Amino acid sequence: MRYELVIFDNDGVLVDSEPISNRHLAAYLTELGHPTSYEDSVQDYLGSAMHRIHELVLERTGQRLPDDFDDVFHARVFAAFERELQPVAGVAGVLEKLAADGVPYCVASSGSHARIRVGHRATGLDRWFEEDRIFSSQDVGRGKPAPDLFLYAAERMGVAPGRCVVVEDSPLGVQAAVAAGMDVYGFTAMTPAERLVGAQRLFTDMGELVDLLI
Repeated sequence: MRYELVIFDNDGVLVDSEPISNRHLAAYLTELGHPTSYEDSVQDYLGSAMHRIHELVLERTGQRLPDDFDDVFHARVFAAFERELQPVAGVAGVLEKLAADGVPYCVASSGSHARIRVGHRATGLDRWFEEDRIFSSQDVGRGKPAPDLFLYAAERMGVAPGRCVVVEDSPLGVQAAVAAGMDVYGFTAMTPAERLVGAQRLFTDMGELVDLLI
């Protein structure tokens, strides 16, 4: 293994949550008077921390989202996760292989700790992620494309940034990994390859990842 730490994004990489989340985000923004299609949501907000949604809406419309926006959105999405969420196909096999080979790994997500945990419980991935392997933008105060989250995860896991590889599916996540001085492999199952500029490797099937990491 060429790397000492594999850092996974969560949404769209470990759990197939992006279609659910962006469907509900588009519907809620539209309900609040900010017409947004599913495609708009994916284009603008994929990989974003919640604060970025607030910032973009304010920048574009001059209007602030309601104070309870995050709570209402999360309640809707978490309920949908419990009903619908599935792990990304093939990811359990990747985690099993890394664990068997003793390769350190963790998750670093723009989502909240609550969002990560709900998704992992719903999909059965919680067995692979103890608390000390879970890092959220909540821990550092700002999300991707800032490098802070990935640098924080590497520091907590005791690995130099240059010895880490990030597995990402969003342009913001790729930018953050590059800014952190880490290699990044872009997962193109949902995001067109041309949007993941800066990734060292691109792959469309999670089953390919183990061979890429060797």
